[in-house]
Amino acid sequence: MRGGGWKCPGGPGAEASPQRPAPTAQPPQPCAGPPSAAAGHFPPLFHCSSTACVLRCTMHSVGRSWVLLSGFLLFYIIYLLFGALVLSSIERPEEERVRAELQQLREQFMNHSCATEQALESFLTRVLQAHRSGVSVLQTVHQPSNWDLTSAMFYANTLVTTVGYGQSTPLTDLGKAFSIVYALLGVPFTMLVLTACVQKLFVPLVLAPVELLHRWGLEPRMACALHLLLLLLLLVLCFFMGPAALFSGLEGSWSFLDGVYFCFISLFTIGLGDYVPALQASQSNKPLYQVSVIVYLFLGLMMMFLLLRALHKMADVHGLTALLQLPRCEESCPDDEHRPIVDKRSPGTPETPQGPREPEDKQPQPPHAFYNTILQG
Repeated sequence: MRGGGWKCPGGPGAEASPQRPAPTAQPPQPCAGPPSAAAGHFPPLFHCSSTACVLRCTMHSVGRSWVLLSGFLLFYIIYLLFGALVLSSIERPEEERVRAELQQLREQFMNHSCATEQALESFLTRVLQAHRSGVSVLQTVHQPSNWDLTSAMFYANTLVTTVGYGQSTPLTDLGKAFSIVYALLGVPFTMLVLTACVQKLFVPLVLAPVELLHRWGLEPRMACALHLLLLLLLLVLCFFMGPAALFSGLEGSWSFLDGVYFCFISLFTIGLGDYVPALQASQSNKPLYQVSVIVYLFLGLMMMFLLLRALHKMADVHGLTALLQLPRCEESCPDDEHRPIVDKRSPGTPETPQGPREPEDKQPQPPHAFYNTILQG
């Protein structure tokens, strides 16, 4: 071409152009991990350049959440032990004093051949007051203490789980004041620990089984109903019928119906107190028995919470929550673990451009995607 137009490279009159260096292959960048607060903003997701990096970041976040949950459970056990030690140190000396007083009153009553009406009324009044606090006039010398370490821990567990059998109550004003403060802090913390445990069990015990039933050919609503029925059957067998048979065998004086009644009263946090395990003086391995009941109450309440959430999820699928204008049961998305609780970006701040991401069909699908499809449909 003329007039300084384009000239064919390598042709006649072509100007020599500087040689450009060949592009060098960049080494793979390591996974940056979760975004830090120092950057001034929080991207909604990790921006990793490979599926392996995404999996590593996800595993790191999931492992951290399990460590946090384990810390909650450990602190819950320490909290029960702390309450047991404090209550035992406060109430046990007063219990021993009341036992000695009742024993003295009993001997005085037995030594008098003919007791006056006033003396009899005073004796019975004191006996009833002690009985309401868990101290019996029968076999006061050989009766085990209600405020040893495991018994006090059992009482603390009934406080924070709101079961409250009432088999033993504080004898001193200091014990009553401590019980108020202890329950004021312990009840919300127990609900937090139970909620965190249910959050972890919701995907493997609710979402994944329903998706598996759907893959086997069941329609979504039928899969949800069948799963809820199976979960209810598992709860009845493992937390009502099985423990009821054990309680009836260990207590001796309980029938199987009494055991079922106790399990129902306990797991529904009614706690009437007419049936309380490990109260017999001749009970063998009483400390181990009481700790086992504590574990049973915690696991049973956790399963009750899980059943209620599964019922709420089935109501979402069947459209009952929308019909009654109730809030939907929000599923726990694994991506939410990568997001901060509070977004510190100022309004109007654009999000950080995301790096190259894998195609959606190659990314691992979460087990709750099936529920999202149902709710969106």
